[in-house]
Amino acid sequence: MTLVVHGLGATEGEARIPASGLPGTRVVVTLPGHGSAADPPRGYWNYASVAADVLAVADEVQATRAVGVSLGAGALTRIAADHPDRFERLALLLPAALDRSRDVAATRAFERLAAAAAAGGPALREILAAEVPEGVEVGDYVDRRAEALLRLEDALRELPEHTPIPDAAALAAVRSEVLVVGATDDPLHPAEVAKAVAAAFACARLEILPSRAPMLTHRRELRRLLVDFLR
Repeated sequence: MTLVVHGLGATEGEARIPASGLPGTRVVVTLPGHGSAADPPRGYWNYASVAADVLAVADEVQATRAVGVSLGAGALTRIAADHPDRFERLALLLPAALDRSRDVAATRAFERLAAAAAAGGPALREILAAEVPEGVEVGDYVDRRAEALLRLEDALRELPEHTPIPDAAALAAVRSEVLVVGATDDPLHPAEVAKAVAAAFACARLEILPSRAPMLTHRRELRRLLVDFLR
């Protein structure tokens, strides 16, 4: 059983991308404030709260493997630190943070998104459209993602103040096989964070994709990496 945990503001289609083609049974978690899920209570947006929800689902479905994207990767990292033997395999895609404050570029990117979410749809769509790599056909992706992020202004303001774990040294005890996938030009998910996450685990493999938005530009490569890793 493989659990799939999406990133912040993922559309329903985005949330399913990492599950596509995976062997065996997959369960895609819908976090609070996303899709048909209810909005969370005030103060929810920190990694401990998200990880607790993810762990509850993992235990309910008896998942032995998990895939997390961005926020989902952070939640799984928190679970791994607190429960080193919980999963056999972990795939952490586009981790945004580990145990240190975000860099200036990431902080500013979150601030721009939060301000745009407060201003309304047009401002948010303008920012999101500018982030789509040239030549990539995305259909109604920008509109759907803007709709998702409009519900998440609090998360955009609060999450950057938190890190998944206080000390990366806790991950040295984890014996899970780990795949970490980063990107070269994504300000919200710096390659240096992916490298730090991979280095913190005892049994990790690192892949860096040359893209600012690999979920849009490198879906085939991501699917191949995940399928090969989770066989």
